[in-house]
Amino acid sequence: MQLHLKCILMVGISIAGCQGNQGNNSDAGTTTTPAAGSVESTEQTTATSNGNAFKKEASLVFIAKSGTDTLRKIDIQLAQTDQQREDGLMYRKSMTDEQGMLFIFPDMEERSFWMKNTYISLDIIYIDDKMEIVSVQKYATPLSEQGLPSYKKAKYVLEVNGGFCDKYHISYGDKIAYQ
Repeated sequence: MQLHLKCILMVGISIAGCQGNQGNNSDAGTTTTPAAGSVESTEQTTATSNGNAFKKEASLVFIAKSGTDTLRKIDIQLAQTDQQREDGLMYRKSMTDEQGMLFIFPDMEERSFWMKNTYISLDIIYIDDKMEIVSVQKYATPLSEQGLPSYKKAKYVLEVNGGFCDKYHISYGDKIAYQ
């Protein structure tokens, strides 16, 4: 019960903090309902420096190419709808190495992301339908409108802090699993 009250309080603080900032983010101060089939276990919300809250919706692990070693485990927020995928990590001023956003698409296509209205450098990890990393765009430049292509078909895209892949030795051919 106390956790529920804390979440309500955090949302209220977030809404109050965003009242004067409504022109910057049309999604400010609103909450979204997870899409059907989304993971709703242990949801936790962590405020960021700009008032947008990180919402833990699942955990994700990176598995080495060999399939025997877990390289790293992080909490993730899911982007499953068109609107969630469009908003992504825009307007966030910070994120920890224990956090990321997983974009889930309905099909396998070549993807391209950009950093418009994204204030933190990111590593953009493209993942196929077999949960294997097919390409990585490292240290994406904040606020850039340059497209960062996957070069291969991807069903998932994971955004983590810039430098994450180098720091934790995540690369092409490694796999992910999330729940």
